[in-house]
Amino acid sequence: MERSLVRPPRGRVIAGVCAGLADRFGISRTLVRIGFVFFGLFGVGELAYIVLWILIPKAE
Repeated sequence: MERSLVRPPRGRVIAGVCAGLADRFGISRTLVRIGFVFFGLFGVGELAYIVLWILIPKAE
């Protein structure tokens, strides 16, 4: 069964984007968060996070 890409109601820090991506692809939430911080240093992480926050639906 394939997992869908949604923002989970639990385990999120700000909006659940990193938790949703980590759950969907089966990787560590911490690793995804570190990736966003790393790309945030170059100004891309914040923009990507905001776009994904808008695009990824909230889990019911």
